[in-house]
Amino acid sequence: MELKELKKLSTKDLGEHVLALKREQFNLRMQKGSGQLTKTHDSRRVRREIARTKTLISAKQDKS
Repeated sequence: MELKELKKLSTKDLGEHVLALKREQFNLRMQKGSGQLTKTHDSRRVRREIARTKTLISAKQDKS
């Protein structure tokens, strides 16, 4: 999801997005462990998107 789209979401929706990303990260780790991961750049993308989303959550909480 792009940053513009993430900024429009509420804190609750951002939390749900982080959970979905963590599930995806877990699945990617399992694929890597079993040797089935072909797109190795996906792990990095997911990790960065989790960090980006958590940063937005904390910024929104500071405003409140």
